[in-house]
Amino acid sequence: MKDVKWAHPQASSGERPGLVLAAVAVVQFMVSLDLSVVNVGLPEIAKGLGFGVADLTWVIHAYALAFGGLLLLGGKAADRYGRKRVLVTGLALFGAASSAGGFAQAPGQLIAARAAQGIGAAALAPAALALLTSTFPTGRARVRAFGVWSAVNAAGGALGVLAGGLLTQYAGWRWVMFLNVPMAAVALALAWRGIANDRTGVRGGGTDSRGDGTGVRRGGTGVRGARAKVPGDRPDVLGAVLATSGLFLLVLGVVRTDRNGWGSPVTLATLALSVLLLAAFLVVERTTAREPLLRIGLFAHRSVAGANVFNLLVGAGMATAFYFVSLYAQRVLGNGAAVTGLMFLPFALGVVAGSVLAVTLGYRFAARTILVCGSLLTALGLGWFGLISADGGFLTDILGPSLVASVGFGLCLGPVVSVATADVAPHEAGTASGLLNSSRQIGASLGLAALSTAATHRTGASLGPHHLTQGYAFALTLSAAVLAAATLTALTIPRRTPPKPRAVPALPERETAPAD
Repeated sequence: MKDVKWAHPQASSGERPGLVLAAVAVVQFMVSLDLSVVNVGLPEIAKGLGFGVADLTWVIHAYALAFGGLLLLGGKAADRYGRKRVLVTGLALFGAASSAGGFAQAPGQLIAARAAQGIGAAALAPAALALLTSTFPTGRARVRAFGVWSAVNAAGGALGVLAGGLLTQYAGWRWVMFLNVPMAAVALALAWRGIANDRTGVRGGGTDSRGDGTGVRRGGTGVRGARAKVPGDRPDVLGAVLATSGLFLLVLGVVRTDRNGWGSPVTLATLALSVLLLAAFLVVERTTAREPLLRIGLFAHRSVAGANVFNLLVGAGMATAFYFVSLYAQRVLGNGAAVTGLMFLPFALGVVAGSVLAVTLGYRFAARTILVCGSLLTALGLGWFGLISADGGFLTDILGPSLVASVGFGLCLGPVVSVATADVAPHEAGTASGLLNSSRQIGASLGLAALSTAATHRTGASLGPHHLTQGYAFALTLSAAVLAAATLTALTIPRRTPPKPRAVPALPERETAPAD
């Protein structure tokens, strides 16, 4: 990759694109790995800390909710206070929380540590992705950079299951948490050396007081592109509280339907309150005198709206698939954690292969075309998973669908990010990145909550292999339906997004990538 120094407001002459890409790659690998590394260790975690069956999913939900609920605030903080500063802070918190999780002695302590991990990830993930989009704004360099990003994203998510199995069986489940500590340290070192100290002049960037792109702009541009501070520039903490609380209650209401039922007063009240909080969040974002957490006008771009809905549905389907295939391999087929992790190796290789293929196809086809093909292939793979049997095996029930679903999933990872950020203004890159990450995490949490409830109802009171398989197969079939809905959503994305203004490079680069 050529070491081109791009002339954009967020970079300085001291920034080194190669090290920026390396730091972002390590960060994304670590975040993706943490989303899946815990799955295989869940049975051992339950035994070690005394989790109940219904409460065990909160090891996943605590992380996903904190991550997804605060990503918008993390993206806004990156735009306002500097991406390097927010990235470094998030890495430090993520590493410390991972260490605390490894030393947890009770369920509540582990859930709290997982929530703290999610807060750290909500800071570092959008900052890293915003750095990538601003360092590589266009051309073949952008396609290659997002190809690397999507490959490590895929490898982290898929290899996390393998690493979780091996660590759980041979070192103990606590090392599933400790694993993040050295990776956070490496990412910190790369970020500290390779990322320039960006100025905070990107905040606001001329967003209007109404937050919809149609009102009067707040303030102008001062010396070196920095804007004068005005009261409206204060961050929208209320919006973050409303969004996170609403999402938490939404997931809580769905998860508790296994105890209270969909028509019970408790469930209805919880879901109604969540809807009110989320509606209040939208009102606040349109009327706040502070800098809005999410400019509603972003959704006027069909590419942004379509990519985020697509990402939400993919997150819902894939999180459910990881969870239930792992449980099927252990609780029905009777494999240990290490063997279960090895069973996911073909999936890991397939996702990486799909990501690499997406780079090659990205030079020739529009991103929408790749998203449609990738999500359709993933839906077929998950539908195949829905045919699992209680007396099945790796070769008959896991290998084939793993290869099909993984290649399709890998095809989706890079293009959806490119679509969601291609026509976003530079000062909103962090917000757009946070929004995209948030949609995936929210989708993962909601999807896992809803489909876990459906699987529990289908399984019934019996925990025998045949009944468990019926529940798992039902959830996996529903996951395939969710991915089919993602395919339909991809068709609504414009075939070609409006071209983003190209930054002037220090060295000429005439290579261009096809429009999305």
